[in-house]
Amino acid sequence: MPERQHVSLFGMAIDRLTLAQATDRVLDWCAAAPPSRCRYVVTPNVDHVVMHRARRDLRQAYAQAAMVLADGAPLVAASRLLGQPLPERVAGSDLTPAVLASAGAAGRPPLRTFLLGAAPGVAEIAARRIAGRHPMVEVVGVHCPPLGFEQQPAATNEALAAVAAAQPDLLIVGLGAPKQELWVSEHHSRLEAKVALCVGATIDFLAGHKRRSPKWMQRSGLEWAHRLASEPGRLASRYARDAWVFPQIVWQEWRRGSTPGAQA
Repeated sequence: MPERQHVSLFGMAIDRLTLAQATDRVLDWCAAAPPSRCRYVVTPNVDHVVMHRARRDLRQAYAQAAMVLADGAPLVAASRLLGQPLPERVAGSDLTPAVLASAGAAGRPPLRTFLLGAAPGVAEIAARRIAGRHPMVEVVGVHCPPLGFEQQPAATNEALAAVAAAQPDLLIVGLGAPKQELWVSEHHSRLEAKVALCVGATIDFLAGHKRRSPKWMQRSGLEWAHRLASEPGRLASRYARDAWVFPQIVWQEWRRGSTPGAQA
């Protein structure tokens, strides 16, 4: 396995990878022998950076991740401003379909996949759509844990048992941040999957239950505006907080980097 190439920003080790490179790495892990503990991937955006700064448990979860990918145009722009450029944004909602679409290509084996999360019935719809679009992907199980399951040992054990019974190569986790990162980090030694992707609303997108922004908005870094217009009650206060705090974090990073003798 090649040495991990990353940049150190916002207290995170963010992998310097393109979408194509990240896709290949996930598929390589899925084709390899099972690791001693599940490798997991996190995709921080601006909101995650703000939470990461305030929460020690989230910092620990990110530190244990096998791959950290910048899901957000502001993070990529900040990396260039701070002299540690990332090649491009790699969103979880782009990585997941890219991995599914590449399964079985170029001599790769079929991919056994499990969907964990989303609202009741949504993962089943996503599984049917995946089967119709990706013949080299087998959805070997779905599980929708109850609200607050992460605080209930019996419900957590039920979720872990469902994954263990299916023995997937790839576990797609859609529990929302930071719950998914914290839960996977806490239990990745017991998760019997080769790789877990912590990817938020991606199962909803795969099911067609939620719509992503148009491609031009994604390319222009305006996907946040589409999300805000779609869910203003849930996101307005969060985005207002992040718009205030994130520039301060970037400024502090710049000050540290520009101070003689400061650590990079």
